[in-house]
Amino acid sequence: MKKILALLFAGVLMAFAGGCGSTAQADPVSKTNLMLDTVITLTLYDESDPAVLDLAFDEISRLEDLLSVTKEGSDLDRLYKAAGTAWVEIAPETQEVLLLAKEYAALSDGYFDVTAGPLIDLWGIHNGEGHYPSQAELDAVLPLISSDELLVENGKAYLARAGMKANLGAIAKGYIADRVKALMVENGVQHATLDLGRNVLLIGGKTADTEFRVGVADPNSQEGTMVGTISVSDKSIVTSGINERYFTYEGKAYHHILDPFTGFPADNGVASVTILSDSSAQGDALSTTCLLLGQERGLALIEGTEGVEALYIMTDGTMVPSSGFPTDALES
Repeated sequence: MKKILALLFAGVLMAFAGGCGSTAQADPVSKTNLMLDTVITLTLYDESDPAVLDLAFDEISRLEDLLSVTKEGSDLDRLYKAAGTAWVEIAPETQEVLLLAKEYAALSDGYFDVTAGPLIDLWGIHNGEGHYPSQAELDAVLPLISSDELLVENGKAYLARAGMKANLGAIAKGYIADRVKALMVENGVQHATLDLGRNVLLIGGKTADTEFRVGVADPNSQEGTMVGTISVSDKSIVTSGINERYFTYEGKAYHHILDPFTGFPADNGVASVTILSDSSAQGDALSTTCLLLGQERGLALIEGTEGVEALYIMTDGTMVPSSGFPTDALES
């Protein structure tokens, strides 16, 4: 299964509403690259210079080189290697996203924790494969998860104990999407879609007069089955689901959204959570957080967060929206 909302290559269809606008062009211009361990597609729907797409992908590459823990010499790689021994100089962007991650750790009572890197590595869930850990293995890594022991200040960061590891997989793509949107807007783009592997960010609408219509997939059915569509402009749509990455062990599926307290994948009846917000970094962090918190606590968090809405889809197929989620636009 896959995240509810995504564009094209991310497993969910995006249906474009009809209509014309003064800045629309007849044929959208797209560029696709494999980056951030996913397929990324950027599409222009106005008369902007297509060269802006190259600038955007250059920016994605630059930020990946800073924020990916798997890239040799990245800020996150150097931070891990220096854990428990030294402060590490980091780029302003790395400092910004690490401080943001610490804010969400506090907001979520520790359920969102980017220092869960050792736990993520232990399970090693990727391409349908993974490792089912023993309790002894879990007992060894769980004490290393603590955002309070990730210190960030004055262009430097420090992990307090050897073996600690920060992994920004639950927020980096959203942060990068926001940065790329800002770059494209600065270069005159008014109508575009940014699909960073299930993190969808919209610039304006399809035209000045028409919103994008985004298909909402059913995470409990085969790919391509839709529960409906929503019409939105200039918003971020990010979904986390238990079906994005998983492996099977002794006949049971284990997904990649790991509870930092138990060490096991979340098992609370939630199949996926979609966050509708202005910021993709916010949507990225909250989609993971709300899935881990479960329906009741997650919706309470959303209702108390201005400008953010959520849609839960449960493993029994029930859809549970926040009070302001555009359910009236959900139509098959």
